Amino acid sequence: NKSVRRILKEIGAADVFTVPEQELPDGNFPTVKSPNPENAEALTLGINYAKESGADLVLGTDPDSDRVGIAVKTADGEYAILNGNQTGMLMCEFILRKMKNDGSLKPEHTVIKTVVTTETISKITESYGIKLCNVLTGFKYIGEKIKEYENGHDNIFLFGLEESYGYLKGTYARDKDAVVASMLIVQTAAYYKSCGKTLYDGLQDIYAKYGKTVQQLKTITLTGEVGAKKISDAMKRLRESIPESLGGFKVTSFKDYLAGTDGLPKSNVIKIYTEDGWCAVRPSGTEPKIKFYFETTENADSMYSDLKQMAGL
Repeated sequence: NKSVRRILKEIGAADVFTVPEQELPDGNFPTVKSPNPENAEALTLGINYAKESGADLVLGTDPDSDRVGIAVKTADGEYAILNGNQTGMLMCEFILRKMKNDGSLKPEHTVIKTVVTTETISKITESYGIKLCNVLTGFKYIGEKIKEYENGHDNIFLFGLEESYGYLKGTYARDKDAVVASMLIVQTAAYYKSCGKTLYDGLQDIYAKYGKTVQQLKTITLTGEVGAKKISDAMKRLRESIPESLGGFKVTSFKDYLAGTDGLPKSNVIKIYTEDGWCAVRPSGTEPKIKFYFETTENADSMYSDLKQMAGL
């Protein structure tokens, strides 16, 4: 709260209000089920206050301020909650456009994303003529690349992002940072407002330029020793039975990161590409869950249904 308000004040964002019930630290987090902006419910109080004040933007960080989620005002006066991919797309496009316009963008500049983050980022970097690097899930892998680039590498780190609401601009840190990310989101919103648009309009512009896809994350919780075995068995089944189609679309390629795919360290992740998009499956590294990531135009639900059946879940 203090850090975000300070940085917004320093860039001249004057009309900043806080949610009184959530302003002061309280380790019990009585106003939310979970103080994580990945959960839309965490922004409910902020959205309610925004409706009363007519605010353009709602920002919500987690308690240690490394993740940030947003809701943006739409033309009908309602508020749309953006997912981590959508926010990252807006920030990436804003950063690259600004740097291209002021002549500071170089071909060596590199955006780093995780393998389960939207592929729209690759289209954005390609359109601006800079590099893209994919890493495994976890911001530590982005941090490792920053260090690698600083040690005599041709690449220059510019921006890092992951679909789970984590972003980093600059090399002052080795982890995602919601403080500077909040600043960038507000600057992006200010840019679109200067064009007579909202952030939501800006998202539609990105869809028009690069194509629209829908990203979804679905999880299954399986606790205890029995649950861990079910997750292990599910991953094994998926590896051993690569389908010809998913959700009614032909499978075009399959990547098993446990085999060290794309020069990355071995990791228990698989990624399946279809004619309509892609899906990735991995066990959570911190929770008793198996996670399914999707980026498609229309059929994530049917792909998910097919995957669950194949995995025996």
